[in-house]
Amino acid sequence: MTGLLREGFGATGPGAVTPDGCAVELYERLPAGDQPAVIAAAVPAGARILELGCGAGRMTHPLVDLGFDVTAVDESAEMLAKVHGARTVHSSIQTLDLGTRFDVVLLASFLVHAHDPRVRHELLASCRRHVADGGCVLLQREGQGWHENLPRESPLGSDGVARVLSSEPAGPGVRSVHVEYVYPDARWTQTFLSRPLTAEEFESALTAAGLAADATLTPDGVWVRALPV
Repeated sequence: MTGLLREGFGATGPGAVTPDGCAVELYERLPAGDQPAVIAAAVPAGARILELGCGAGRMTHPLVDLGFDVTAVDESAEMLAKVHGARTVHSSIQTLDLGTRFDVVLLASFLVHAHDPRVRHELLASCRRHVADGGCVLLQREGQGWHENLPRESPLGSDGVARVLSSEPAGPGVRSVHVEYVYPDARWTQTFLSRPLTAEEFESALTAAGLAADATLTPDGVWVRALPV
């Protein structure tokens, strides 16, 4: 395993990892589930999508297959090397400035729960900077009680399982989350920092970045559409 991890983040398992502990080989395997369909139902057909933090293309590839024009951004060159069918940009989200705007900006993978509020604001500011007038930002947030009733597991396709093993206090308002991913031929773990947000804190963060929640896209409230204001 290679990669320089940020403080508070950890990983075990085969292959290269990103600074926040995401294993490239693992993220190649993770299924997208119904998330591309949720996105497609919330935006115009054929929309230009800017995907921030695309990883190895877990959602990029099905979105391209659905006919969307996707620009995929990630800070990991190893992750981007796995992406096909989309324009790729090697950059951090916070510093990104493409000089153009998109019909849809996508911020998935719970990135809005960055443990540092300054980073969260920079992520949302990048969303606002790149969304067109009349466009939208789609965000994935933690569901209610996500840090409770652990351990909890969910299937990964037909042969894998993900287990959220623990979520422990790691500072004021911050949790340290430990997850394992098990397949018949490999096992990975990831430890990362998360800042849970109340509904009021989430909406306040959007407001500070010039966005406003428009609709909840899934019954569990995990996917939200926001509009520029």
